[in-house]
Amino acid sequence: MTLDAVLARIDADLPQATDRLLELLRIPSISTDPAFKDHCQTAADWLVADLQSLGVPAEKRETPGHPMVVGHVEGDGPHLLFYGHYDVQPVDPLELWDRDPFDPQIEDTAKGPVIRGRGSSDDKGQLMTFVEACRAWKAEHGTLPCRITFFFEGEEESGSPSLVPFMEENAAELKSDLALICDTGMFESRVPSIVTMLRGLLGEELTITAPDKDLHSGMYGGVAMNPIRVLSKVLASLHDDAGRITVPGFYDGVPELPDDIRSQWQGLAFDHGTFLGDVGLSAPAGETDRTPIEMIWSRPTCDVNGIWGGYTGDGFKTVLPSKAHAKVSFRLVGDQDPLKIRQSFRQMVRDALPPDCEVEFKDHGAGQASVTETTDPAFEAARTALSNEWGIPAAYVGCGGSIPIAGHFQDILGTTPMLVGFGKDDDQIHSPNEKYDMESFHKGIRSWARILDALT
Repeated sequence: MTLDAVLARIDADLPQATDRLLELLRIPSISTDPAFKDHCQTAADWLVADLQSLGVPAEKRETPGHPMVVGHVEGDGPHLLFYGHYDVQPVDPLELWDRDPFDPQIEDTAKGPVIRGRGSSDDKGQLMTFVEACRAWKAEHGTLPCRITFFFEGEEESGSPSLVPFMEENAAELKSDLALICDTGMFESRVPSIVTMLRGLLGEELTITAPDKDLHSGMYGGVAMNPIRVLSKVLASLHDDAGRITVPGFYDGVPELPDDIRSQWQGLAFDHGTFLGDVGLSAPAGETDRTPIEMIWSRPTCDVNGIWGGYTGDGFKTVLPSKAHAKVSFRLVGDQDPLKIRQSFRQMVRDALPPDCEVEFKDHGAGQASVTETTDPAFEAARTALSNEWGIPAAYVGCGGSIPIAGHFQDILGTTPMLVGFGKDDDQIHSPNEKYDMESFHKGIRSWARILDALT
C-alpha cells in the first residue's frame, strides 16, 4: 500500500479532522489560572480517549500540577516520540477578541480560511496534525508505521514545573531514537522549516532601594539619591554603542555561525525591512557587525522587559521614590552558562551602586540554548518530505525563542529533537484572535504522513 493512499485518506477525512480539533479547542485548558484546573483535566481526558480510539494504549498520568498524557504503540523500525502541549494561554484582554475564544469557528479571510480560537495554533492545532496523520495511516494500513510514543504536557504555558521531574522519573520509558516537536512555524509563513537552533533564556528582576520611604521632591530632590536615576544608569550601561552587551564574560561560549549554515540563511533572502516595517520600525538595533537574521537566530540578547517606580498613575505627583524596579531577560546561544551570566550580571549591578543604595534580585528561570546536529540521515529525509509536500525547498532555520523541552530531550533522555511546525507569522499566538490556517492544518497532517513514510 502506497503513501498516496494515506494522503488521499487525509484529504477525504479533513472535515472530520477539523471537527475533532474544534472539539478540543472548546476546552478552556488555561494552565496558569487555578480556576481552569478541571478544564485541563478534561483536555487530558479528551486526548486519552482520542488516542485510544486509534488503538493506542494511552493514559493520563497525574503530576503535582496538570497531568501528562502518555501512550505507546509497539512496532518495528525507529522509536519516535511525539511531544505537544494541550494547555493554552489566558485570553485577556477578552474585549479585544472578535468572538468567544473558546467557541472556535472556521473563518474566511483574504488569505484563505482559518481556524479562529485560543490554542488553534499554539499548540492544539499543531499537536493534532501528527495525531491525524497517524489516524489516516492506521485507517489505511491497519497499524502505525513504527514504535511511537505520544507525550502530551499540560503546563507548557505556565513554565512546565512538573515536566523535568516527570521526565527524570520516567526516562527509561520515554527514551527514543528521535523526539518530534510540533510547536514552531514556517520561515516567513511560506517556507517549511526544521528548527535546529533555539536560544536559551535567563530572567532577572531587580529592585533598587535608596531612601527608606517615598520623599517630597521639593524637600529632598537633588540631595537624596533617586533609585530611578540609579536604575536608569545601570540599564543604560548594559549595551555599548556598537550594540554589544557589556556584562562581564557574557560572550563566553558564544560560537561563530558555521559557513554552511550562514550560506543557507543568506539563501533565504530574509527581508529585514519588511520584518521591521510590519511593526512600525525601520533600522536594526542590535550588534552593528551582524546581519538581522543572525541577531534573531544565533546571537544572544539582553532586553529590559519592564521598568517601574514612583508614581505612574494619572495626573502628576512630585514624589522621589524609595524603590525602582526592572525586569531584564537574556536570550542565550551556544554554550553560554545562564547561571554564570546571572552571577556576573548581579555583580555588575552591585558594583554600579552609589552609597546609600541596595539591590535585591529575583530570578525568573534559567535555561541553556539548544542546538541540534543535522548529521542524522533522518533530518535530510524529513527535509525532503517537507519539500515534496509544500513544493518549496525546506530549510534548516534558527528560532529566536526558547522551547526548553528540546534541551530536556537532549539532556535528560539523550534523545535528538526534531522541531517541525506549521505556524505562520500572523497566527497571533498568545494574543487575541489567535488563528491557525486551514492550509497549515491540512498540509501539516500530510507533511507528518510523508515524514513518517520517510523515516520508516
